[in-house]
Amino acid sequence: MRFRPCIDLRKGKVTQIVGSTLTDNDGDSKAVTNFESQKSSGYFASLYQKDGLKGGHVIMLGPGNEEAALEALRTYPKGLQVGGGINPSNALKYLDAGASHVIVTSYVFKNGEIKLNRLKEMVKVVGRERLVLDLSCRKKIDEGKASFYVVTDRWQKFTNYKITKENLEFLSSFCTEFLVHGVDVEGKRQGVDADLVKLLGQISALPVTYAGGVRSVDDLKLVQTLGAGKVDVTVGSALDIFGGDLSYEEVAREYGTFKTARPALCFCSLV
Repeated sequence: MRFRPCIDLRKGKVTQIVGSTLTDNDGDSKAVTNFESQKSSGYFASLYQKDGLKGGHVIMLGPGNEEAALEALRTYPKGLQVGGGINPSNALKYLDAGASHVIVTSYVFKNGEIKLNRLKEMVKVVGRERLVLDLSCRKKIDEGKASFYVVTDRWQKFTNYKITKENLEFLSSFCTEFLVHGVDVEGKRQGVDADLVKLLGQISALPVTYAGGVRSVDDLKLVQTLGAGKVDVTVGSALDIFGGDLSYEEVAREYGTFKTARPALCFCSLV
C-alpha cells in the first residue's frame, strides 16, 4: 500500500471539504469546508516532489481552478494526476503542462449510465496508459442488499453502474488505474468505508487508490489489511498540513518514499 497525496482545489484555493455536501450550483454552494490554505497549489506540489511522493492527484472542484491546477502540474512534472472537468478537448493541455495522467468521471458517465463512445474517445485522445477512471461511489440498497454505485456531478447523482468485479474487469481495458472516493465518508474524519476498501481489494485487477474518512494511523493500517496491500490510500482533512492531527511526515515516511526530514511548519489557517 502506498500513500498518494492530494491537492483539492475550490475557487482557486487548496481546500478540504466534506464531499457529500458539494452541489451543482457552486456559486451558491453550501459545501462544508474543513480547511482552506493560504499556501499555493505549487507549494504543496513542491512538498510532494521533495518527499518523492508520486501518483497523487489534483482535483478541480468546480470552476475557477484551472490556473491553480496548471501551477501544481508545472511544479511537479509527471508526479501528479489531474481530474475535474476533464474531457477530450482539454485533456492534452493538462498532460502537456506536466500531468502524468488525467482522471475522468462525468464525461464518461452521463445521464446515469456509462457512455462507451465517450470512453473510447478519451482513450483515443490520451491513450489507455494515461487515463485514470474515477469510480467514486456511494452506498445504495439494491434488492435488500447494500451495493456501491458510481456517482457523478459533484457526487450528487447516482448512475446505474455498480462496483463489481465484472464491471471493473471490463473498464480495465480502457484505463490504467482507478480512483475511488468513498463519498459517504469523504472529508468527515470518521473512519474509512471498510466495506468498500475490502471490496476493492478483492475485485480490482488494476492499481486502485481509495480516498475517504482516514483519520489515524489505525485507519491506514485497516486499509492496508482490508485491501490486502493492493489498495493505495489518499489522506486529506486528517493531515496536519491540512489542519488535522495526523502527521504528514509520519504518513509519508511510513507509506511513501520519504526523502528528507524537516522541522514542523505552519502551513495554513483553518476557516
